[in-house]
Amino acid sequence: MEFLAKEYGYVALVVVAYCFLSIWMGIQVGMARKKYKVYYPTLYALESENKDAKLFNCVQRGHQNSLEMMPMFFVLMILGGMAHPCISAALGLFYTVTRYFYFTGYSTGDPQKRLSIGKYGFLALLGLKICTISLAINLLRR
Repeated sequence: MEFLAKEYGYVALVVVAYCFLSIWMGIQVGMARKKYKVYYPTLYALESENKDAKLFNCVQRGHQNSLEMMPMFFVLMILGGMAHPCISAALGLFYTVTRYFYFTGYSTGDPQKRLSIGKYGFLALLGLKICTISLAINLLRR
């Protein structure tokens, strides 16, 4: 792995940290399934059938949105980190923290609370996009 800077290890650690966060969120969904009696294979509860549907659906949606964003986040981390490992790792750690608050805010049952700190994750993604564009430009200039 001589083609990667040793600091790229930080990028790898942040990716693993996000994986742990995703697993934790999945466990929270599992506990919400039990608490609100929403059994597999039901993805979302119907309000006409379950008085706690909104509470469950907010927990489920918080995790689902994080899963939807994961491929983009990982690709930007891996690529942007090749050119700017320390900056990408810092942005990735910031993104991971904001995703935690996005999920916990959403899980309250009030979807607006996902945005209190969670909305700042998009700034981290913007920074990671810039790091990835920088990698692309540097590769094309060689």
